[in-house]
Amino acid sequence: MGTGTRSPLKKRPLEIKLAKPRGFCAGVERAIEIVERALALYGAPVYVRHEIVHNKRVVESLRDKGAIFVEEVDEIPRGAVTVFSAHGVSRVVEGDARDRALHVIDATCPLVSKIHKEGHRSAQQGHDVVLIGHEGHPEVEGTMGQIGGTVHLVTQIDDVPSLIPADPDRVTYVTQTTLSVDDTRDIIDALRARFPAIQGPDVRDICYATQNRQTAVRDLCNQVDALLVVGAHNSSNSNRLREIGEAEGIPAYLIEDAAALEIDWLADAATVGITAGASAPEELVQEVVAHLKHYFETDITQLGGVEENVQFKLPAELSGDATRVASATF
Repeated sequence: MGTGTRSPLKKRPLEIKLAKPRGFCAGVERAIEIVERALALYGAPVYVRHEIVHNKRVVESLRDKGAIFVEEVDEIPRGAVTVFSAHGVSRVVEGDARDRALHVIDATCPLVSKIHKEGHRSAQQGHDVVLIGHEGHPEVEGTMGQIGGTVHLVTQIDDVPSLIPADPDRVTYVTQTTLSVDDTRDIIDALRARFPAIQGPDVRDICYATQNRQTAVRDLCNQVDALLVVGAHNSSNSNRLREIGEAEGIPAYLIEDAAALEIDWLADAATVGITAGASAPEELVQEVVAHLKHYFETDITQLGGVEENVQFKLPAELSGDATRVASATF
């Protein structure tokens, strides 16, 4: 009987297709850089109200550098350097911060700020404002608290018939930025049918990152047997990417990191697609790919897609002489 060493089992092949674009958007990169620059300029601690973005890895990394995350401003010492998250805050929170003499640096995504301004302007003109969004989401809470006047939250098309504005001819709608054109189309059509004079933002005002990532996932789903979405479970846009995969008829899973991946999910898959929500760093995607390489003989393809070149300026106090900008990377 032979005593030779046993040959290792051969790994079965798995084709991995990476969506483009995926991961960080310009607003998220800007928010993270704001915290990092505030720490470099003012030293630790820097307080951040709520998660700066919806991602555990990002939050833990900033915490290690000296950021302290709190739920409300009354947890922050008077006069401390404070960053508002990318989701934005209400006017009440802004007032509470002033009462505590906090040194506030606002990391609200500029696209969210634009929605705040549009909604507030409409309310000032005597319009009821309809906000299309997810109840309880930090961005929605901030937006409702910025607009003033009468705001009606609509989360689904079934909410439209029960709307009773003061004047049906003076109604404006705005949307949560992490909802795409496709997410809101049916609700907007129902609003227009009920209130023919309703006003709303141009399609170009919809968050570019949300729309681009959803379009890329739909294209990806036509080429794969299963979909992995890297992102946080409390991330609205990440959950929507998973839902799109399911709607396209393939198994789709939302995972925070490689440790959450169950290899059995891919038992019947010859090809798997990977994308990431707008708050998920690319390192998490690469860790998932590396994890798959332990179990499969992989062939990796990056799909073609929209090249994003959106750039947002940093707050003046952090930008320095060079007036740097934070830009999306893919």
